[in-house]
Amino acid sequence: MIVDCRYVRVGRHDGISRYTVGLVTGLARLLPVELLVSDERQVAHLPDLPWHLVSAPTSWREPFVARQVRRLRPDVVFSPMQTMGTWGRDYGLVLTLHDLIYYRHRTPPRDLPVTIRALWRVFHLAWWPQRVLLDRADHVVTVSRTTQALMARHRLTRRPVTVVPNAADPVPPTAASSPRERRPGVLVYMGSFMPYKDVETLARAVALLPGHVLHLMSRIPPADRERLTALAGAERLVVHDGATDEEYRRVLREATALVSASRDEGFGIPLLEAMALGTPVVVSDIPVFREVGGDAGVYVAAGDAEGFAAALRGLADDAPWQRRSTAARAQADRYGWDASAEVLAGVLRRVADARR
Repeated sequence: MIVDCRYVRVGRHDGISRYTVGLVTGLARLLPVELLVSDERQVAHLPDLPWHLVSAPTSWREPFVARQVRRLRPDVVFSPMQTMGTWGRDYGLVLTLHDLIYYRHRTPPRDLPVTIRALWRVFHLAWWPQRVLLDRADHVVTVSRTTQALMARHRLTRRPVTVVPNAADPVPPTAASSPRERRPGVLVYMGSFMPYKDVETLARAVALLPGHVLHLMSRIPPADRERLTALAGAERLVVHDGATDEEYRRVLREATALVSASRDEGFGIPLLEAMALGTPVVVSDIPVFREVGGDAGVYVAAGDAEGFAAALRGLADDAPWQRRSTAARAQADRYGWDASAEVLAGVLRRVADARR
């Protein structure tokens, strides 16, 4: 089996990078696995497995990357994206579709080159290009039942679709065993500042809550920082502008809640990261957050700043907070990279067997 690890970030993980590393680490305990990388520095983030250097996924050679891969004679290849080139392949292929966000919110990620941003917008104007991509595979994976249902609704593929969920990275033993030191009024947001994330609603909510501060953990563009500061007030925001994992966990362990007002998501890894530490989550009432947060989450209508403020006031006392904290840990325990790798290993075996 070969896993396409070319989306692993050389620096800090993004969602797809973390998904790749989490799954390949679990798969290595179950199957003989080899890796594809496009930059030797990626190997440092991956388990000690045989690896092969091929062209980058953003290269002009990507449509023909199968010509490089087939020389390795794999039974089946798993890619954490749906865009892996397939011309000339003679092996089984499992592709991944994480979400359908950009069909509803077409602004592409800001860090992409201008030409790719333009192609991104064009690609998401119709469903048929996605169908073409997915139908090249033998099997398709997605990260949530919510996305799986949307794929079925829009008839995105004729191939079988299996949910292989995201997970949070394991909590370090020192963090898991040390007592929590909750500081009332500490709120945490982890995520980008794309328009559909609606961080503005969180800024308006914290402005309604005396004694509360909102920690913005991710890197933030200056214009977004200025706008959110105007809504919340400078004294209500703590801007980390890119926290380390250790800093992120420390603030989560002190927090009353992790908050997200996002209007659309493919999964919601920050919810699991918070719940694994016993931090309650107060989030927008969208299907995938209901799926990930379960009965542990507190849900508020999207865009309702007053509703977020009221929900957070409900966590001010110790008793309701402790109930939510206990439920959060139990919900987080339902997700793990080893469990997801077990599901993916079953898919890979079935594809390999079918091709034989």
